[in-house]
Amino acid sequence: MAQNKDIQRLRNIGIMAHIDAGKTTTTERILYYTGKTHRIGEVDDGAATMDWMEQEKERGITITSAATTCFWKKHQINIIDTPGHVDFTIEVERSLRVLDGAVALFCAVGGVEPQSETVWLQADKYKVPRIAFINKMDRVGADFFAVIEEMNRKLTIKAVPVQIPDGSGTDFKGIIDLLEMKYRVYHTEDLGATFEDMAIPEGLKEAAASYREKLIEAVSEFDDRLTEKFLSDGKDPIEKEDIVRAVRTAVIKCRIVPVLAGSSLKNKGVHRLLDAVVDYLPSPLDLPPIKGLSPDGKKEIGRGPSLDEPTTAYCFKVATDSHSGKLCYCRVYSGTVTAGGYLLNPTSGIKERVGRILEMHSNKRADKQEASVGDIVAIIGFRKTTTGDTLCDPKKPVVLEHMIFPEPVIFVAIEPKSKADQDKLGESLNRLAEEDPTFKVRVNDETGQTIISGMGELHLDILIDRLLREFHVSANVGKPSVAYKETISVPVESEGKFIRQTGGKGQYGHVMIRMEPADNGTSFKFENRLKGNNIPREFIPSIEKGLRNAMSNGVIAGYPMTRIKAILLDGSHHDIDSTDLSFEVAASMAMQEGAKKAKPVVLEPIMEVEVICPEDYMGNVVGDLNTRRGKITGMVPRHNVQIIKAMIPLSEMFGYATTLRNLTQGRGAFTMQFSRYSPLPEEVSNKLFANTMYI
Repeated sequence: MAQNKDIQRLRNIGIMAHIDAGKTTTTERILYYTGKTHRIGEVDDGAATMDWMEQEKERGITITSAATTCFWKKHQINIIDTPGHVDFTIEVERSLRVLDGAVALFCAVGGVEPQSETVWLQADKYKVPRIAFINKMDRVGADFFAVIEEMNRKLTIKAVPVQIPDGSGTDFKGIIDLLEMKYRVYHTEDLGATFEDMAIPEGLKEAAASYREKLIEAVSEFDDRLTEKFLSDGKDPIEKEDIVRAVRTAVIKCRIVPVLAGSSLKNKGVHRLLDAVVDYLPSPLDLPPIKGLSPDGKKEIGRGPSLDEPTTAYCFKVATDSHSGKLCYCRVYSGTVTAGGYLLNPTSGIKERVGRILEMHSNKRADKQEASVGDIVAIIGFRKTTTGDTLCDPKKPVVLEHMIFPEPVIFVAIEPKSKADQDKLGESLNRLAEEDPTFKVRVNDETGQTIISGMGELHLDILIDRLLREFHVSANVGKPSVAYKETISVPVESEGKFIRQTGGKGQYGHVMIRMEPADNGTSFKFENRLKGNNIPREFIPSIEKGLRNAMSNGVIAGYPMTRIKAILLDGSHHDIDSTDLSFEVAASMAMQEGAKKAKPVVLEPIMEVEVICPEDYMGNVVGDLNTRRGKITGMVPRHNVQIIKAMIPLSEMFGYATTLRNLTQGRGAFTMQFSRYSPLPEEVSNKLFANTMYI
């Protein structure tokens, strides 16, 4: 029972939000109030504990998710502070994959912003229970109840306040707790570390009673005892513990989202947020066992949060450390991981040695002898483990679900400045690609150039900066270019023959395939409809490999192909001359020939853009977006500004930040995130690729 009690007091949480909603500022207050740090580090001063990278300090943004551990009311809280910028959304994705709960921050002025919706959908994907904190109540234009209404509408959830604020902007004075029905004010002279609870002011009592009744009504269906008390018309008083129990049940079931208010920068409301983390978010014991498959993929296996279960851990992040080498961040789901022991990586089939186990506090670390159920630690010593791999007991293997990463949408060419930099560049790029699954490196076979791809201009800018500073590589970098793709638009049948006679043993491969456009979201699908034995079964994998290889170069401008279904129909073989290589080449030829006949088109990345500008400049801004082939999807007025939503090709958005500043005299702002790939209009395609057509 003691073992279960300890795990019951564990919380694994993430802080997630749109950029500049106050995630890192809130985390800094949490660390200060829990005694983890003795001073508050401010983001604007470049002194935030969790933003430890030089690039984070200079830009005042979070780039990489950072982990730490603190304690509150005898509960251990493992926190991951995640980035808000869309270019680093993979950091949020892989953090949510291993967390038990999350705190979603919303700006009291901005409300539900584009990245707020993105991270919410990511949390939905992994069924992560959430609580919400409406931050920046001290800012002019803050509106607590408008943000809740927007949350309910845009996120299709049931957001229920467990607190209400007294005032907003410069009039933000205190917070009313609807469970205890107390009014809390914070003392500013000691950075909000102390506060005073008092009776609710007379003018606010009616509103507080009304919202408390709405809260109880919303959560009573999740607790029979609370329902009975609610229906007793006050004969059986409802206590704080009754409401906490019902809210906790509803949160763990992902049925409601309790909402709190405050201002992290002004040190107001963070204590109650910590209370809510402990009271409402689940421990590992409150969640169902993690599900996985046997290494052959045929049997489903569950692992419960217990020390008695076989050891199961999940590597959700790989980081390069200048002192220790490769750090693998792991979440332990069951059993115990011991320093010096061995774990199996069932994906690679390799046994990995656990060299050192580290408890992380941002970029600082402390050695541990072991890690057990619920722990989030960094491990040194794994050689072949990458993001998304499972580590488990060699005698009881299990494979947990892999993560799916988005495709890069932008690329640049990069080359070393000197011969000495050449080897360093290749090694450094490989280490960065191992860290970040959304960062891709390839060599253009025709030009010999090294091409690096990422999720946006900022993403590549940060990685190139790290190459220069961290890895000390001098390189010439080209201008950012759009990562176009190619696809086919009509079904065709094609044939590929590879026959070579050289006097001795020759080569013979012959395949006939049908190519069809595949569904959006499907990169490549292979289907074998071969009848008879015209092609021996052992050559089928080589045919699929040849088809996949051919897709790396399209037939219009050499961009990778996607959204293609290839069906093997027929072919022939030679008893002596047929080899894996001959069928691989034949399949590649069939794919290239078929693509030329299937009315190929170029696909371009379309971005979801949200522009915020004063009403006076709206006409100019909309006019400019139209010239960028933009399609306006909506306009929403908010606090004397207009929010313009549009779908715009990425190729038209380079340099837009400067244009928007000029159009709005520096008062406009915008956010942009990838939406989908869409066919490039024919007139634009002809203009861009007239001199590079392969067909």
